[in-house]
Amino acid sequence: MNPGPDPTHTALTEIYEPPLPGYGPRGGDIDGKGVFWASLASGHLASFDRSKCKLLNGPTATGKHCPEGWTLYPFPGPQFKGVSDPGSAESSYYTWVDQHNTLGLGDNVPMSTANLNDGFVALKDGQMVMLRIPYPIGFYAKGFDGRIDDPNAGWKGRGLWSTNGDRTPWLMEGGKGSKPRAVHIQLRPDPLAH
Repeated sequence: MNPGPDPTHTALTEIYEPPLPGYGPRGGDIDGKGVFWASLASGHLASFDRSKCKLLNGPTATGKHCPEGWTLYPFPGPQFKGVSDPGSAESSYYTWVDQHNTLGLGDNVPMSTANLNDGFVALKDGQMVMLRIPYPIGFYAKGFDGRIDDPNAGWKGRGLWSTNGDRTPWLMEGGKGSKPRAVHIQLRPDPLAH
């Protein structure tokens, strides 16, 4: 969207729909290179790079006019029974781009909630990296963000923050009386790092 000098009268908006088998964009974020990343209801992580579009406006710009700008990456996990389209049954709600290497996987790494996998998934160098939260069992993130508390402290000074945000926390590990939790996720460079 370009608001122009008088947004009520001069705003211009463009819309781009993901091509099939992708559909249903949910939460998304933009990386440091201007590429948009989103979780799709079809079980994909999608990227959209407007600079790849051959057509940007005009009467044929209906939303489906730039399939070449989209790339679809199937989330890990099986597809629904009887569904032959590529994708996954994973029900990610939100995608965030780690522009500043707050987790330790590098700059501009897109990450999504992985609610059916009890954690998060990151796309690093074309490969999906699963980040499972071991406790509580049934971790269900609605969103997350990164934070660098001390840039000189290595992995100990940075990480992701999320909440265990299911609507019914008492149905997870802990049972009746369980409350939502805030979680700090840190990635050691190796298992024995101090």
